[in-house]
Amino acid sequence: MKEEILSEALKLSIQDRIVFVEDIWDSIANVPESVELTEAQKKELDKRLEEYHKNPDAGSPWDEVKTKLLAKNGL
Repeated sequence: MKEEILSEALKLSIQDRIVFVEDIWDSIANVPESVELTEAQKKELDKRLEEYHKNPDAGSPWDEVKTKLLAKNGL
């Protein structure tokens, strides 16, 4: 079954594949408790959150980053 899904997905345009992957990722993100993190990942997230709290204006909102990346790649 996995091979059939992959075969069908590869027939999609690049843009449609990106949307497909985003949809899959969103379905995973809707149940974050199902994704177990390693201790190293937890520590890294804690570190990044602490850095954000120290300087919340240092980064960019996801929508901005996504728009720039899509534009850069002509999508």
